Amino acid sequence: MAERETPWTQEDVANRFENAAVTARRLPSAKVQGYFNAWPTIVRCQWELLARDERQVCRFPPTPKDVEQMLEVMTWVEWLEVEQRHLVWMRAKRYGWRDICTRFGMCRTTAWQNWQKSMQLVAQRLNDSRKKKG
Repeated sequence: MAERETPWTQEDVANRFENAAVTARRLPSAKVQGYFNAWPTIVRCQWELLARDERQVCRFPPTPKDVEQMLEVMTWVEWLEVEQRHLVWMRAKRYGWRDICTRFGMCRTTAWQNWQKSMQLVAQRLNDSRKKKG
């Protein structure tokens, strides 16, 4: 990655986590290799296509820069405890605080403080590593 000139803030770190979650969502789905279907494709009528339950998802693939930044963010996760990882990732995926509080069994203020503490911890580690290089 290109060297950053300004110190990392909590907002910068939170934005990078959110961008990483968006990039992960845009990646193509993993398919099991080695299996195939020999059956012919079923041709459906228009009214049958409208009645189906599954939706066809069309995502634009992420750019190589987005993937590179996502992989960098994934290394930051190693600095956090397991519960902090889950909290940060749920918030990056834009889960509401109510869902997060239910998942962790804590009030909104405590969840928010833990999230802030996690963001500060990552920002501090990034700033410390920047000082060591410079």
